[in-house]
Amino acid sequence: MAEEFKRWMLVAVGLLINLCLGAIYAFSVFRVPLETTFTISATQSGLPFLVFLAAFALAMPLGGTIIQKWGPMKTTMLGGILVGAGWILASFAPTIEMLAILYGLIGGSGVGIAYGCPISVSAKWFPDRAGLAIGLTVGGFGLSALITAPLIKALISSVGVMSTFLYLGIAFLILIIMLALPLRFPPEGWKPSGWTPTPKQVASAVELKRNEMIRTPTFYALWLTYTIGCLAGLMAIGIAAPFGTQVAKLSAGMAALAVSVFAIFNFAGRPLYGWLTDKLTPRYAAMITFILIVTASGALYYGGEGNLLLYFVGFCILWLNLGGWLAIAPTATKIFFGTKTYGENYGLVFTAYGAGAILGTMSSGILKDMTGTYLSVFPVVMALALMGLVIAGIALRPVKSA
Repeated sequence: MAEEFKRWMLVAVGLLINLCLGAIYAFSVFRVPLETTFTISATQSGLPFLVFLAAFALAMPLGGTIIQKWGPMKTTMLGGILVGAGWILASFAPTIEMLAILYGLIGGSGVGIAYGCPISVSAKWFPDRAGLAIGLTVGGFGLSALITAPLIKALISSVGVMSTFLYLGIAFLILIIMLALPLRFPPEGWKPSGWTPTPKQVASAVELKRNEMIRTPTFYALWLTYTIGCLAGLMAIGIAAPFGTQVAKLSAGMAALAVSVFAIFNFAGRPLYGWLTDKLTPRYAAMITFILIVTASGALYYGGEGNLLLYFVGFCILWLNLGGWLAIAPTATKIFFGTKTYGENYGLVFTAYGAGAILGTMSSGILKDMTGTYLSVFPVVMALALMGLVIAGIALRPVKSA
């Protein structure tokens, strides 16, 4: 019983760490105050966010390598120090470009180094229910904006935008370092009491290092489907609020409330799809996401004009499935490539999220500018999801044991 409590406690700790790391999802709250402070355009105010996403994704492989040498506690502490430093130093930035370097590059790198640690811990402590444990761990990242966005808004109103970076940086520095203290991997070969792997699990079990993983077709299928899932999802969810006001004809207040509801689905998709990946295999879980993305996007494209119900249902599905990919990919990495060098392996797989996030964030705005309507995003999302469905159906299969 003590052992069972301990491993679930580690999931809870991982969720709390991700609540701190996931404050990037609330960055939109900073944009208008930053535009006023620095007298800049809306495009310029988004620069720190894009730099943050790029640094986050590019630092993940480095973080995975450090985990193998230092372990999860020290690696999380290093990430926490960089996260805190990035936020604190950003409060002294004299220009938006300097803020992008301090907050985006330093803070984003810190998130990239720390992010994989609680995921690796959950993967190793839960050989029996890795998908559910990983999904709950990363759920904190998706849930973060619900807590941090109102907090940031209140702080900006009371102390100003730049001091908000300072206060949150100090808080994140302390919290992440403290929360890192209990993070440990189980002993080599550890298994939960009373659990034995099924014959199918034994037969398909492989342990691949990063250089071996990249020589398998499965890696490229996973990387491509992960990229497409994030690209399609972020293209759609990035326009949730303006689509609500301009196409579905909601008030600005209702659209803002809707985004809070959608964030709950983003969180829920992580444990749900983690569990589904355990039960159905990564291939079928991925195919379900792409079928639902096509269905929701098609419904919004053909019937979303002025339709409140369809707007809520469609975007709830899209946010659910984007959250789902943040659980499918790390669980699939464990299932396909093993846990011995899990941190290194998932660090490389995660670069797909960075590619999808940056392309998705940029593409939806470009399509709106080209066509004059946010509806034009959905045919592209449908085409991408259909491509992902084909790749998952054909190639997202276990690596064959030698």
